[in-house]
Amino acid sequence: MKYLKVITILFLLIGNFTGYSQDYTITARVVDQQAQAIPYATVTLSRLSDSLLIKTGITNEAGYFQLKNVRNADYLLRVSYIGLQAFTTQINNLNADLDLETLVLAPATEALDEVKLISKKPLVQVLADKTVFNVESSLTATGSNSWELLRMAPGLIIDNNGGIILEGKTGVQFYFDGKPSQLSGDDLKMYLESLQSNSISSIEIITQPSSKYDAAGSAGIINIIFKKDKNLGTNASVSGSFTYGDRARYSSSALFNNRNKTGNLYGNYSNGFGDYVSFLYLFRTQNNTQFDARTETIYNYNNNNLRLGYDWFINSKNTLGILVNGNTANTFTNNDSRTPIRDLNSASNDSILIAQNRNQSKTTNYNANLNYKYQDTLGTLLNIDADYGNYENTRDAFQPNFYFDPSESNILNQSITRQLTPKNIEIASFKTDYEQNLAGGVAATGFKISRVETDNIFDFFDKINGQFILNQEQSNTFSYTEIIRAAYINYNRRWEKWNLRLGLRVENTRSDGKLESAQNNVNNRVKRNYTNWFPSGGLTYQFNSKNQFAITYSKRIQRPDYASLNPFEYKIDELSSSRGNPFLQPQYTDNLKLSHTHNYTLTTALSYSYVTDFFAQVTQADGENKNFISPQNIANQEVINLSISYPKKIKDWWNLYLSLNAYTSSYKATNEDFVSINQETLSLYAQNTFNLPADIQMEVSGWYSSPSVWAGTYNTRSLGSLNVAFQKKFLNENLNARLAFNDILYTSPWQGTTRYGVVFIEGRGGSDSRTVTFSLNYKFGNQNVKNARKRDTGLDEEAARVSN
Repeated sequence: MKYLKVITILFLLIGNFTGYSQDYTITARVVDQQAQAIPYATVTLSRLSDSLLIKTGITNEAGYFQLKNVRNADYLLRVSYIGLQAFTTQINNLNADLDLETLVLAPATEALDEVKLISKKPLVQVLADKTVFNVESSLTATGSNSWELLRMAPGLIIDNNGGIILEGKTGVQFYFDGKPSQLSGDDLKMYLESLQSNSISSIEIITQPSSKYDAAGSAGIINIIFKKDKNLGTNASVSGSFTYGDRARYSSSALFNNRNKTGNLYGNYSNGFGDYVSFLYLFRTQNNTQFDARTETIYNYNNNNLRLGYDWFINSKNTLGILVNGNTANTFTNNDSRTPIRDLNSASNDSILIAQNRNQSKTTNYNANLNYKYQDTLGTLLNIDADYGNYENTRDAFQPNFYFDPSESNILNQSITRQLTPKNIEIASFKTDYEQNLAGGVAATGFKISRVETDNIFDFFDKINGQFILNQEQSNTFSYTEIIRAAYINYNRRWEKWNLRLGLRVENTRSDGKLESAQNNVNNRVKRNYTNWFPSGGLTYQFNSKNQFAITYSKRIQRPDYASLNPFEYKIDELSSSRGNPFLQPQYTDNLKLSHTHNYTLTTALSYSYVTDFFAQVTQADGENKNFISPQNIANQEVINLSISYPKKIKDWWNLYLSLNAYTSSYKATNEDFVSINQETLSLYAQNTFNLPADIQMEVSGWYSSPSVWAGTYNTRSLGSLNVAFQKKFLNENLNARLAFNDILYTSPWQGTTRYGVVFIEGRGGSDSRTVTFSLNYKFGNQNVKNARKRDTGLDEEAARVSN
């Protein structure tokens, strides 16, 4: 109740503060010459005095549009749609709400099928509130999964533990089609690896989310948008790809869409299977003993994903939608490692550990969403979502370990174990978002409640006399329940050349984690109940038609993932293990960014972030010879980042995109075993697209990262990747063939060092990232009548920078 009181007071304060200015609304309905509504027509409003783009919008299913918060001035209104003549009218001295009633678009003087329309989104779009990586526009993305796509996205780095670093910070929250994922850690990575690029439209990188978003994700949000064709009528596409590195892998997908005036049925299916090869070399020094562990891994997988949805357009204002999706993943991981062990005072090895890890995993994941949306022409929007999901994983790990003498002819000791670790995660959430015009701006509020329950079983077996016997001392169960209640308020107000956005979100988190041994004794139980406030805001100034300045602020939280709180001790081999930390604290981040955009192309931003209670995976000593990996709160972090993004058309046949991030990252130790670190890093991304003779398109792209610090623990050397791809279309551009070569110079494997307490490690690792991929995509059905939201025009980037 106290949260609702605070929100009410804030609404009243904002209303009083902004109630002294007057804005107006322009409405109309767009139809063709047969008086049929035209949905998704593009609407633009420009100021007559300087041609500055003020507002953009699209018509809804009934052909209506509304441009809100328009100040008194003279304007030029333009309405356009493919295949029809654009409608243009001048509005003089707007001093009241204006209803233009019905606008009629006449047929174009030239038939659509006689006009060759070339419409392609740029690889990267830097918008006011996010960066969009258009996967469909990247030739080298062909045949990849979404985990591999993240390595190609500007500003992102994936470290040796699978952590994602965004502008020098860890802690990224994943969304799928605008809905947050409750998966994390290895579970999230496994799901991302199952998603093929053929089913993904774009990846949005949001570094300064508004209060409407969950506060989770201290570095920001990555939103993966799936393909959902908006063409009217029935259409579909199928695709397949073959990739070869050290081993072969395959992917395929199919997408269909059936859309009419009353509803839209859509879906897609994707499959991927094959083998990866990776290596990991760790040279560890601990208590005057050296361990030279070298591991080779073959990863076999078979993944299937299915998404099916239906939107029912009840009328022009009400839409009811249902979406179900699921995936299955069967993987088999074969690890072989060899670890010579010697005393620092000895010139020869004392012993050699030969270990194997045969890990078989089966995953089933399904989710269902029910959505209701109400939107009228007066600016009122109500959106309600109810979600339920279930995630199941069973893992069976067989680990034979043998200690040999230095000659590897005699077995000194052996340990053969087996670990069975089934896991179940159940997720339910309900949220409501509401917005309406208020005091010349747009006010929004909403609430959300989510509940996550995880159940984990860890059965550890020792092989004794040919039989696997349950080790009750190392076997246990872990259950974890988390309930998050949230409410927020947002206000967006535009006047003259200024745009103000204010927001406040409050979240209460209750969690209960319980570890129980096989003897039914409660070993650990950790309960938490905490409430946090997360303010956000931004101020934008349109200096002139070519220059825009903005300053934004947000406060974020990164809660530990469920696996990080699970104190199970999972054996990697006889010397190494991993375990969670039930006492791990969340980390909090304050982000401040100042940005400038010139001519809607060159974007420069300077940001500062301060992270409290930063946590990371660290390697710790476990007795004299063993070690374990565990997450710990180790430092407070400061990041100063300069980013530059610039697309440039060099020639009619040559387009260039450049992205640069230069940042300094400082970790000041709050843990006595951690050593403070300061590192300057430069990361670059570049893409060149060439239009060659015979309608062949060529892409040369690459990324580079100078020495950096990964997750506050690993000091790494430089690394990068060079990629080349070709594309050719056939059969009236319905058949698309692509050939891609990735990591041609094989420069993406990493090298680095880390120190924590008495443990020092020099590491090196990588995978078969040097690959060649051939893919085919064929589309059929109605491809002519386009929905405006599917098109990319010269105004799209500008439109995204203009607030309604």
